[in-house]
Amino acid sequence: MPDLQLFLDIATEAALAAGAVLQSYWGKLDSVQEKGRPGDLLTEADKASEAVVLEILTRHFPNHGILAEESGNVGLSESEFLWAIDPLDGTTNYAHQYPMYSVSIGLLIQGQPQVGVVYCPFFNELFRAAKGLGATRDRQPIRVSHTAELSKSLLVTGFAYDRRETIDTNYAEFCQLTHLTQGVRRGGSASVDLAYVACGRLDGYWERGLSPWDLAAGIVLVEEAGGRVTAYDGGPFDFASGRILATNGRVHTALSQALQTVRPLPEFDPATWQA
Repeated sequence: MPDLQLFLDIATEAALAAGAVLQSYWGKLDSVQEKGRPGDLLTEADKASEAVVLEILTRHFPNHGILAEESGNVGLSESEFLWAIDPLDGTTNYAHQYPMYSVSIGLLIQGQPQVGVVYCPFFNELFRAAKGLGATRDRQPIRVSHTAELSKSLLVTGFAYDRRETIDTNYAEFCQLTHLTQGVRRGGSASVDLAYVACGRLDGYWERGLSPWDLAAGIVLVEEAGGRVTAYDGGPFDFASGRILATNGRVHTALSQALQTVRPLPEFDPATWQA
């Protein structure tokens, strides 16, 4: 059987080291680049953080595969172990010195998320989880919230980088759910959003246009904290879809049903919104 505790400890080592790198660059960036789409940013901090994570993981697990946001596929592609890494989740926030960002390191074993670490350097908060071992914040157990009614919930979402190019956005969902709940937040870091659902600060999260490195760690956190992760319609979650619905479990069905009743904004034409 895989030693999940060992994997969790090494992922923690890598996340803390990468977080220290991010803090060393905080407020001192020399350049901020766009990777293609407006708002999809890349900084020297992303690269330096990822280099630290890759060094630690490849040193300890040379036979594992790695999928990193900046480097792509690294290591053995045929391995049953795949590390999904976002060295700086929330680069736009980071570049503007807005403190919602994190290092996210998740491990998939045979395609299933089994280990997750999310470290928020600015707040020095460390979220950890492994399948069957529970979830913690700063080494203390965490659980999802007890909110049972959608009308009393606080939700979070995000907006994909392609939002300027497609009518398939969650703008209408954001508006409708703002009316159906006590509020909807936009944090700007998927892994932080999932960590906050896991520890009960938020009751639910949905988003589209995501990659495995955005989600792998956070999924383990939510599930090990007693929450639920599915597709929008409540079916099995699929990384390939880029869509996720994660909640405390108690508002899951109501949120899923609400999402399925939202109609897109038919009058929205991305071409008319170009600056």
